[in-house]
Amino acid sequence: MEPKELIARRVALELKAGMLVNLGIGLPSMVARFVPSGHGIFFQTENGFIGTGGRPPEGMEDPHLTDAGAGFVMAEPGAATIDSTMVFGLIRGGHMDLTVLGGLQVDEAGQLANWQVPGKMVPGMGGAMDLVTGAAAVIVAMQHSAKGEARVVRKCTLPLTSLRRVDLVVTDMAVLKPTEAGLVLRERAPGVSVEDIVAQTEARLIVEGDIPEMKLA
Repeated sequence: MEPKELIARRVALELKAGMLVNLGIGLPSMVARFVPSGHGIFFQTENGFIGTGGRPPEGMEDPHLTDAGAGFVMAEPGAATIDSTMVFGLIRGGHMDLTVLGGLQVDEAGQLANWQVPGKMVPGMGGAMDLVTGAAAVIVAMQHSAKGEARVVRKCTLPLTSLRRVDLVVTDMAVLKPTEAGLVLRERAPGVSVEDIVAQTEARLIVEGDIPEMKLA
């Protein structure tokens, strides 16, 4: 299984019926593919859509129905379009139950850096700062390392997205729970040992008892 699919399948298990959920651009948007039909989850996009579904069949794409990353989506029954004022009113007003965002780094304090890519021109952080600050729960979905460098670090060296501690980190190797005491190793990916995870992680991990293998949607 591809690492991104594994991450998206694990994150999908955290979504519950009745939730208003924002999925970030890229890997996080894949999560919608792995929730069952009739799930009762309301996906919201920063470009003004509540009630998005999965990707439409080839040839059925509608240029008016896209997510924030310009990927084609379908509209679930009861879907609605809203303007930017309402979009960010929901986010900043604390009405978002959950947001799933990509990450470049997460540190031992559970802080996220996800908007400035080294060596690349980035116009701004978009709605990431608002989402991390305003959503009731924040899940970071990212690969455990990139180009041989750990992404779960002792302290972020990239600009922080928010000072807030995120609620869960799901990688292609592990599920980590940021706490006041540090990063707790909750689950390990299929075929991955605790020793593998520790070796690929710069941050210090709290490992207690037997670590179960993660379940996938």
